[in-house]
Amino acid sequence: MSFVNKQILVTGGAGFIGSNLVIKLIEAGANVTVLDSMLPGYGGNLFNLAPVRDKILINFSDMRDWHSLSYLVREKDFIFNIAGQVSHQDSMNDPMMDMEINVKAQLVLLEACRRFNPDAVIAYTSTRQLYGRPQYLPVDEKHPINPPDVNGINKLAGEQYHTLYSKVHGLRTVSLRLTNTYGPRQLIKNSRQGFIGWFINRAVTGEKIQLFGNGQQLRDFNYVSDVVEALMLASQSPNCFGKAYNLSGDKASLQEVAEKLIRFCGTGSCEVVPFPEERKKIDIGDFYGDSSMFQQDTGWLPMVNLDQGLLAATKYYQEYKEHYLGE
Repeated sequence: MSFVNKQILVTGGAGFIGSNLVIKLIEAGANVTVLDSMLPGYGGNLFNLAPVRDKILINFSDMRDWHSLSYLVREKDFIFNIAGQVSHQDSMNDPMMDMEINVKAQLVLLEACRRFNPDAVIAYTSTRQLYGRPQYLPVDEKHPINPPDVNGINKLAGEQYHTLYSKVHGLRTVSLRLTNTYGPRQLIKNSRQGFIGWFINRAVTGEKIQLFGNGQQLRDFNYVSDVVEALMLASQSPNCFGKAYNLSGDKASLQEVAEKLIRFCGTGSCEVVPFPEERKKIDIGDFYGDSSMFQQDTGWLPMVNLDQGLLAATKYYQEYKEHYLGE
């Protein structure tokens, strides 16, 4: 696949997945514009873009701003729509903000593309959270949809807007339902954006990792470079347009992940503690997905196993901890 000299917009490009994608796209010869609001607490970090800072354009604006979006989408070949609010607990505490970012902003982007750049390819990062508590495992795309929290409902709405605009307006959209993505450039200074970033924080700083419940809950994990590869493949696979796919990875229990991190860092410990009530209400139990449909349509296969990925992540944060552990 070739991105040489392609004009690309990456929303949320200073965040975790977005910045890793930007770096890969620059390596592939693309011309990249980053859109990021840099809202406090949402993962935007300019250090993430340090390797390519002089090779990209950065626009500090909000996706809810129609005037900015109607300008930024023009003449772009590809739009990687990564920006979003991903904290499940934050969505329950501030549902209106979650709706603004995960629904309204998505509709603003799609309307801007419909009016000013209907030929762009739009790749959207959705979430496995929209399935809720699994009725069977592994979860495939035929599984019933039953979001357990505000975030899941709003991300589902964002995904369905992308699919609708493909069917009705002919936009070339594709959605990937991500599972637990991890790796360099992730927000790890608090637990708001998922447990694995917080586990990495505790291990790197030598603190105790707390496992809620019994610690045996199963999850699947994708290293960020495999997610980036999937996004790039999906955007250049016309048979994917108008569809939504699972993106699944290595399966492990929370306790197994914690023990691996402790071993790789050489510090820290873990303990099992009762579920906090606010988290217990939205917990989904065991979850791992089936990404065979996406693999069949694109040939994608994850290349980094869990041990390799966790080791690489811990090394990264040990080297650059001052950029990720501060206020």
